[in-house]
Amino acid sequence: MGGQLRLPVSAPLRRASHGLQVKLILPSLTEATSPYWRPIKYSLFPPLGLATLAAYLSADDQAQIVDEHVQQLELNDKPDLVIIQVYITNAYRAYRIADHYRAAGSFVALGGLHVTSLPEEAAAHADAIFLGPGEQTFPKFLDDFRAGRPEKVYRSAAGRTLERVPPIRRDLIERRRYLVPNSIVVTRGCPMHCDFCYKDAFFENGKGFYTQRVDDALAEIARLPGRHLYYLDDHLLGDRRFAAAMFAGMRGMNRIFQGAATVDSILRGDLIEKAAEAGLRSIFVGFETLQPGNLVSSNKRQNLGRDYKAVTDRLHSLGIMINGSFVFGMDEDEPDVFRRTVDWAIEHGITTATFHIQTPYPGTRLYQRMLAEGRMTSSDWDLFDTRHVVYRPARMKAQVLEDGYNWAYGEFYRWSSIARASLFHGSVKHQAKHFFYASGWKKFERLWNWVIRARQLRWTTPLLEAVLSRVSREGGLGVKSEAGALVEKCSIVDESA
Repeated sequence: MGGQLRLPVSAPLRRASHGLQVKLILPSLTEATSPYWRPIKYSLFPPLGLATLAAYLSADDQAQIVDEHVQQLELNDKPDLVIIQVYITNAYRAYRIADHYRAAGSFVALGGLHVTSLPEEAAAHADAIFLGPGEQTFPKFLDDFRAGRPEKVYRSAAGRTLERVPPIRRDLIERRRYLVPNSIVVTRGCPMHCDFCYKDAFFENGKGFYTQRVDDALAEIARLPGRHLYYLDDHLLGDRRFAAAMFAGMRGMNRIFQGAATVDSILRGDLIEKAAEAGLRSIFVGFETLQPGNLVSSNKRQNLGRDYKAVTDRLHSLGIMINGSFVFGMDEDEPDVFRRTVDWAIEHGITTATFHIQTPYPGTRLYQRMLAEGRMTSSDWDLFDTRHVVYRPARMKAQVLEDGYNWAYGEFYRWSSIARASLFHGSVKHQAKHFFYASGWKKFERLWNWVIRARQLRWTTPLLEAVLSRVSREGGLGVKSEAGALVEKCSIVDESA
């Protein structure tokens, strides 16, 4: 489990004979201080990774989770153990926090995608680092730490499993601070191998995709209050047998949920129908590019030869809204890519779109290729946010790429564009559902900011559930949705008052 990296040495440890004071921190991303900052985007989900690690602590340990995106980080304490989750665009902030606590005498451990990608960089700011997923390494670290002999490096390899993983410490999460407190993860990794993705580096030397037991996943779902769920898994349909069994178990739970899947998994078999029957109402789909050459060069072979229109038609027929993901700046892209992509998304009724500038993350095959070709132009991790150009594009200037990215967001989320995309749907209620969901996500920033500051996000959950509710045909005479029924019910109440 150990490694050969050389880390700075803190004060000698003594064997722990009492409960530990443990602080688990998610530092704010650099976007939190940029003009692009959207409080609602970073108030969506609690830090489940930290809550998962906290589940391995002993009953007499005292733990606190601090998510800097939604709460103030106090630095005047001295916990026995500080655990910090590091992403590329919070790395500098994470290192400053780590340095502070180490100077104060706390033992600091760092983990996450960026630590796994650049362990030597992270090691300079930590007493211990974790490489890869932590379900197997963190319990061993805790045993070593309590015994006063922690190792410097804990590297995940063989034996990865989600069996016998203790329930997530949701008691450490302040639900009122999040729009989607009922987020859940039932798998790890992804069966695909895209060149631009961190996954292969993070899961190196072991299984790259594995699932919970179906019974454990259903038990976790049953513990969550309300109706709405959000699966944060990279590929919810990645293990078809597992997903089919979970969806079968969810029937009758009256849940509404969102998740992510690939183009090919949506087209293959009837699994997407089973997901819709279980309550799937919105899905993130990585279309990424309309150019087949880009799919080949990025090793996104699961999209090659697939009919994107068939994907959108199938999802729309099931009443599932689409969050389409698109990447700009791949080597086949020319300056017309922005207009072509936005027009395609609007014409095919994409509800919400997530645009990215191609970003070669350290540890990925894309990064290695760009380095070999001498095309990397920055190593400032604050700029690796998919909004800035950090490499030399093949067929356009960097400024053209950045301007085109900004134009795409503005054009797709214009009122007229939202209205045009909603007209793709056949029924008025489905059109209204599309319009309200898309405009609610992008057009009411001031209202969202007020709700967040007032800590009233929990009151928006019934509205989210209503908008996500199924639009279904009844007797061939039209459509009726749960959202419409909710409006009708409210009208009856108002009239009787």
